[in-house]
Amino acid sequence: MSAGPLAGKRVLVTRPSEQAATLAELVREAGGEPILFPAIEIAPVADLRRFDAVAARLQQFDLAIFISPTAVQKALERLDKRPWPERLQVAALGGGSKRELERRGFAAVIAPQGEADSEALLALPELTRVRGKGIVVFRGQGGRERLGDSLAARGARVEYAECYRRVRPAVSADVPAWARSALDAVTVSSGEGLANLDAMLGAWRREWLQEGPLFVPHARVAAEAARLGAREAIVAGPGDGEIARALIAYFRAAK
Repeated sequence: MSAGPLAGKRVLVTRPSEQAATLAELVREAGGEPILFPAIEIAPVADLRRFDAVAARLQQFDLAIFISPTAVQKALERLDKRPWPERLQVAALGGGSKRELERRGFAAVIAPQGEADSEALLALPELTRVRGKGIVVFRGQGGRERLGDSLAARGARVEYAECYRRVRPAVSADVPAWARSALDAVTVSSGEGLANLDAMLGAWRREWLQEGPLFVPHARVAAEAARLGAREAIVAGPGDGEIARALIAYFRAAK
């Protein structure tokens, strides 16, 4: 294994399989060994008629909010070549979604700095003056209601356009090969991912929560990790670069 700040460290990467490559490569570049074990997988929505009905009325909305990079990808794929209304502003929950929108040609994307969650987005001035405005939220099925409920309470007309599903991957009853040796760190990307991971690994070796640090995106996920019995939960941030920097800083300080 190559030398580096993560040399000899085994890091569990639990992002969906199609989103795990960047973090895995960052761990590898730092000398670590990424262990890919998706705790969430992305699946299509069975019935997109509601999405299509909202898409047909895009020009009626004042603001479109994208909850995740996956929401950007799946929504714009479904919209295909439908022209984007000039008056329709765009907002993103965090940096990853903002970068994905910018990569696809959107400018002046409204997004919070640092924290990437509903609370941070709701605190922005553009989201406090929404009375009478129409807002469409592109998201996966069954997402948090905090954002939409808060905007509705501020007087906005809110509709959801759900364009993908998050599902827990199926696992076999056998202990996976990587679980027979200790992990040095575990990364999770959401509270749902943490809950899935707990369910997926609990029957094999619940001590994964006790063996090493757990790197999480938000304080609320850290609180849930503590409730599950995590020895140490570190709020790294949601981005791949933020997670990699937190891993490197942790293990450098531990030397």
